[in-house]
Amino acid sequence: MSTSESIRRTLESVPSKFRGPGGAVAVVKDGELAGQHVWGYANLDARISITPTTIFPICSISKQMVCLVLTDLLQNDKDKAFEDALHKALHELLPQDLIANKDLTVERMVAMQSGLRDYWALTVLWGATPGGRFSIYQDAPKALKRLGGFHFAPGTEMSYCNSNFLVLGLAIEKATGQTLGDLLQSHLFGPAKMKTAALRPDTERLPAPLVGYEGSDENGYVAYQNRIEWAGDAGIQASLEDMVAYEKYIDRSSSRAHSAYQKNSQEPHYLDGSVANYGFGLARIEADGVTVVGHGGALAGFRLHRWYAADKRVSVVALLNSDMDSAEVASYVLRNVAGLPAKEQPKDSPNETKVEWTGYYLDEEANLAISVLHGEPGELLIYYAGDEDKVKITDSTKASSKGMTVSFEDGKLSINRLQEGRKFTASPLAPSESPSDSNDAVCTGSYRSEDIDSTFHCTGSGDMLYGAFDGYLGQGPAHLMKHIGKDVWWLACQRSLDAPAPGNWTVVFHRGEDGKTMEGATIGCWLARNVKYVKKD
Repeated sequence: MSTSESIRRTLESVPSKFRGPGGAVAVVKDGELAGQHVWGYANLDARISITPTTIFPICSISKQMVCLVLTDLLQNDKDKAFEDALHKALHELLPQDLIANKDLTVERMVAMQSGLRDYWALTVLWGATPGGRFSIYQDAPKALKRLGGFHFAPGTEMSYCNSNFLVLGLAIEKATGQTLGDLLQSHLFGPAKMKTAALRPDTERLPAPLVGYEGSDENGYVAYQNRIEWAGDAGIQASLEDMVAYEKYIDRSSSRAHSAYQKNSQEPHYLDGSVANYGFGLARIEADGVTVVGHGGALAGFRLHRWYAADKRVSVVALLNSDMDSAEVASYVLRNVAGLPAKEQPKDSPNETKVEWTGYYLDEEANLAISVLHGEPGELLIYYAGDEDKVKITDSTKASSKGMTVSFEDGKLSINRLQEGRKFTASPLAPSESPSDSNDAVCTGSYRSEDIDSTFHCTGSGDMLYGAFDGYLGQGPAHLMKHIGKDVWWLACQRSLDAPAPGNWTVVFHRGEDGKTMEGATIGCWLARNVKYVKKD
């Protein structure tokens, strides 16, 4: 079978393997379009099909494109005028106690090593209502002034944070006196021949006929209307034809000395010199000895992904108007096209090992709860950073995956999250008596965080508590809370302004010296940790 025929068959098999409303995939090989396939509907109700020119919101894939503009501006900044203006703009946009930290640099921001909290996660604590409006030029500057302190020291680890690219996008506009959309057009879309790509911040105004859908085969698909604005972090929209042109441009640029992409795709590092895997809007992973660089994007009703294997000169783009895992689609195509080994299949005799240390733990430095449960035979499910991570049990005290190692010793967990450069220990949350039978009921009341300008209301009784937040974005909905240990609760948040939602927030209540009254609480999720609240009543 010829290479072109193999690519065609692979692409045409995608709709059956990854069922949903519709999508578009393409392969660029050796700098040329090797194949593309579109299927399904841009609008199910109107029965309008997806085409190669249908425009999608590419969401966080935008970050690498903004970084190309940023690097291009810096490389052509002979008299340092742009760099000086950029730093001045950052000083105007961020709180002074944050920007004064010498390790908070542009390089740390684009590497997700800034230590800033993610503003989309914090919108929950600022009282946002799911489906509500969020304005780039009205709400975003207020968000940047309410980030609070760092949740880790800049340059020491990595945590995904849209605040980095929000502030950089606004700062670039201030420094140049031009809109980010115009800069993208002149520095990238024009040179790359991306004919219909544009920065369109308002997600409520998608170019017709595209509609985003939530749901599944089992439960059906429902159209979802987003109402948020974003720019530097996720605001670009592009068609499959635009993305093919982009991949051709990247292939040309990757080997050209001193090009913006050549610089941006270099291996990033932490402050101590150790290797990181994210920089300039590009994530790096190793797939069977092949380095793949790319990024995904997500918004309620949409999932997008692109990978580029520079050594093999192969790019894959996947654009979906549903919540299906686009990374799985892109990986499936890449493995087949680039000749990588198929995913390892379960052995005929699965590992039946079980461990005795399942349960709840607390990362006391980050104040984040951890759940450890058995999954499939020989597997653990670990919830910590907003999603369940699957790790394989290697013996009675250890488990691991490509992204994480876990060990149990002296009654504590030791976890190394390889992709984020974070190592920590976690103590078990000893089961306490039911809140309805103890004085845990004194958790109820109102709590205030001056750092981020947020009020937390805890209501209910016994095992059924609720948490709600007020802030500059309004009065948010009540969220259900689950008791997981003495003075530690999970607050479930599966829907927020953005997608994906933060998931479970950890609420750690703090008692006074009498051991009975509550004096405060620390609330956080992976994207926004250690927010301190003081009890008001």
